[in-house]
Amino acid sequence: MALARQDYIAPWWTYWLHNFPHVNLRFQSVDNDFKPEDANYQQSLIFLACVSAVGLGLSLLVLSVYLTCLFRCQRKEDEEVKRPETCCVTWVAVITGLFICSAVGVGFYGNSETNDGVYQLTYSIYNANRTLDGVGSLVGNSLSNMRVGLKEHLERLNEIFSPRGDYTQSLRFLQQMANNIIKQLTAMPDTSKVQVDLAAISDQTAFIEYYRWLSYLLLLILDLLICLVTCLGLAKQSRLLLAGIMVFGVLTLILSWVSLGVGTSTAVVTSDFCVAPDKFIVNQTKDSLSSDIVHYYLYCSQTLPNPLQQSLTIFQKSLTTMQIQVQGLLQFSPAVFPTAEKDLLGIQRLLNSSEFNLHQLTALLDCRSLHKDYLEALLGVCYDGVEGLLYLCLFSLLAACAFCALLCAVPRAWTLIAIRDRDYDDIDEEDPFNPSRRITPYNPSRAQIHSFCSYSSSMGSQTSLHPPLPATCSTPEYMNQSMLFERNPRYENVPLIGRGSPPPTQIDELLADSFTRHDEDAVLAELEALSFRCGHLRLPDIPSLSLLTGWVHIRSCASLSVSAQPFKGFSKGVKRDTNQAEERDAGGIATL
Repeated sequence: MALARQDYIAPWWTYWLHNFPHVNLRFQSVDNDFKPEDANYQQSLIFLACVSAVGLGLSLLVLSVYLTCLFRCQRKEDEEVKRPETCCVTWVAVITGLFICSAVGVGFYGNSETNDGVYQLTYSIYNANRTLDGVGSLVGNSLSNMRVGLKEHLERLNEIFSPRGDYTQSLRFLQQMANNIIKQLTAMPDTSKVQVDLAAISDQTAFIEYYRWLSYLLLLILDLLICLVTCLGLAKQSRLLLAGIMVFGVLTLILSWVSLGVGTSTAVVTSDFCVAPDKFIVNQTKDSLSSDIVHYYLYCSQTLPNPLQQSLTIFQKSLTTMQIQVQGLLQFSPAVFPTAEKDLLGIQRLLNSSEFNLHQLTALLDCRSLHKDYLEALLGVCYDGVEGLLYLCLFSLLAACAFCALLCAVPRAWTLIAIRDRDYDDIDEEDPFNPSRRITPYNPSRAQIHSFCSYSSSMGSQTSLHPPLPATCSTPEYMNQSMLFERNPRYENVPLIGRGSPPPTQIDELLADSFTRHDEDAVLAELEALSFRCGHLRLPDIPSLSLLTGWVHIRSCASLSVSAQPFKGFSKGVKRDTNQAEERDAGGIATL
């Protein structure tokens, strides 16, 4: 697009940034022209960076006030509420994560655009530097041919042609043409100083850009990692992860504000250059190059004449005249002075080499090559570069706001986790529905109670387990079965005799959803009635054995089949097992 127009128009965002107020540290207005050597202009850039520092201070102040109010003025949660309300924290975490992901996406795009623009700038500078290097090399070679090589040949020919005055006059004319060429070549602008400046600028720019790109890439990766660790910490409710998020979140917040300040200052100073780049270049080259030469290469207009064309024309005419004179001497002098032919051929080779250098020099000194590099450099830094910096500033601003919200949500999540841990710690150990109370240590004395269970299991065989002695008490056998299998790891998975019934833990899982509060009260009443009829009957402690487990043991020892479907007719089963137990007790009393 720029090559079709052959001109340069600064984009609108450079004018917008150029119009930012330029104020020095003494709060005085400064001219917004690009003057990097001016102390007041440098202070105005520092002032723009300090604005971001003020934003950082306000963010930290808001976070400090919020955390103080959260930890000192937090309302007390109701003790009966086991699961505090976490909807607000969840939504804040989700929205913050979306903001961070969006900011990271904008940052990746801006970082890539800025890198592309700076790469195009450095590439164009390298091309221009190579062009100037070629010009300097061609001029130097031509001067060396005229001053050293031609002089040696002319001195030897003067000695040879000394008897002939007409030949010596031709040699003096050749020396005069050579002096004209030397004069025109020395009038050429010295590109060595400009070449050194361009090389230093390109190398320094490439060095700074590499570390800038790497720094932003690491910052973007850090933001993504913090976002992922935040989701993991809230999902697992890990206080350690939340503490790490707080530390790295504050660090990332500081880095976001710092990057915003640096990016804003860089975008403003680059926009100041992009608005009027020609003016700055003319001021920088006024000591080494004339203004007409600089304008010729900056604008490359067909209406502007080439200021170096006159020198190139004189160079061409002088070379042509010298070649004609040498050709005449080669035609007539070898017959009279045979030794002069070698030097004349040497002069002819030097003139041919100088003519080749002249053609190359004419092509390199044409404005189209350098002007093309100049336009590409401006397009790279002012379009892609400044646009990428604006996206990076947007990323820094979004990331700073998102991390402020995140640092406000994480302490709230911390307090909710602390409330949850406190509620679990406050559970009464005597609560019969406390799962920790249902697991009781194995009592060896219970192994002496007679039951109808087989003594083969995964941990022993029938030969290794001796049957226990019969008990003297007329305790119902289903209660012995209950005490024997009360969470004993040795007999937990032992099937009932001849029944193939599942172990008690599996029965617990099958009947877990079948019991209601009314059913549990009925079981408790039946157990109390049995204990009253048989005073020596020892019932398991209610806190250590759940009603569900007691009922399963009673049903198993009474040789009742258990179905995997939801248990029906709970009250009828209790009454039937109670009648069988009473009949056995009555039979024992009659025998006595």
